[in-house]
Amino acid sequence: MDWDDLRVFLAVARAGQLLGAANRLGVNHATVSRRIAALEKALGQRVIDRLTTGCRLTAAGQRLFAAAEGMEREALAATALGAAEEADLAGTVRLGAPDGFGVAWLAPRLAELARRHPRLSIELVPVPRSFSLSRREADLVVAVERPTEGRLVAVKLVDYALRLYASRAYARDHGLPREPADLSRHALVGYVPDLLISPALDYAAEFGAQWTPRLFVSSALGQVAAVRSGAGLGILHGFIAAGESELIAVPGFAPIMRSYWLAYPETLRELKTIRAVIAFLSDAIAADRAAFG
Repeated sequence: MDWDDLRVFLAVARAGQLLGAANRLGVNHATVSRRIAALEKALGQRVIDRLTTGCRLTAAGQRLFAAAEGMEREALAATALGAAEEADLAGTVRLGAPDGFGVAWLAPRLAELARRHPRLSIELVPVPRSFSLSRREADLVVAVERPTEGRLVAVKLVDYALRLYASRAYARDHGLPREPADLSRHALVGYVPDLLISPALDYAAEFGAQWTPRLFVSSALGQVAAVRSGAGLGILHGFIAAGESELIAVPGFAPIMRSYWLAYPETLRELKTIRAVIAFLSDAIAADRAAFG
């Protein structure tokens, strides 16, 4: 059995379609189809059912998938062991993160990671609602709740606070609420409920029934921009708003606490590049932990 055939099979199983696997592997659709055919011929049985909507593993395919993942895990561990003597890390790590954390906080700190490991490439990508870590759309993911899908390692990165904010101009022109009952007299900026990437981000109810926005923005950074422009009051990430001189926290409203989790496939646990990025994230958060409170 050819390992390259198994590698293509894993990509198809995770993508759920031949074309998606081909894009991920950087080969054409025909190559993927040919590899799967060769694998099935070697095994003497079908491992994938081809459907109009994609691909589905057969019972034999499901057994092969479990075995192939074990082989992949051992291969990655061997790669990490072989690289242990290298003075410099090399490779690519794709990191998925929500826009508030990824763009506002992490992106400005990636220069330090690059200085620490000059031959390590980082791909920072947004985490959409349909994101699947088990299909290797990323190597590491920062999530707003502990992931439970697949065989993953998940560790809490940090707790963070969301607070009610207004722009200085809005406060000057309209005043500030003193209690939740006052919110009905103010313009409010909220999120788009059906586009939330996690139920954990549906926190408006914690401000009470008076939270009825008239402006809805689907990203954390977009909400910050709207509140900064004077569009209304908004519940914003404290670690983002703290860097905006035009924004002020509204006194008298308790913060809402949430957590960021870091998750990655168990098969990548021993990979040296993964461990290096995790160490960097841990160090950076430890140095800036007060900003998240």
